[in-house]
Amino acid sequence: VQLVESGGGLVQAGGSLLLSCAASASTFAIDHMGWYRQAPGNQRELVAYISNGGGTTSYADSVKGRFTVDRDNTKNTMYLRMNSLKPEDTAVYYCNAYRTAIEGKYPWGQGTQVTVSS
Repeated sequence: VQLVESGGGLVQAGGSLLLSCAASASTFAIDHMGWYRQAPGNQRELVAYISNGGGTTSYADSVKGRFTVDRDNTKNTMYLRMNSLKPEDTAVYYCNAYRTAIEGKYPWGQGTQVTVSS
């Protein structure tokens, strides 16, 4: 399975970004998925989770109320809408099928860099 993240960039605090995750596998629709991020010197962490059908979502406390995860199983694509961005959201963002709060099911992709300036 290949996972390709896109949509990152440089944004001012308070701004918004929309990240996309394209999965190569036709099994996408049966996988629970997660958005993870890793800041320099920090461990990779789960920031958003979405069940395989999209009916259940959950978020890390640090992003709750600001980030929204969604998926389109017909396009094998998952999204992360990030609003009210803060400098502490700066990290490389990755998507993966959920295994644990720090582990994904498949090999990690390149990720997409999000940088929030103050």
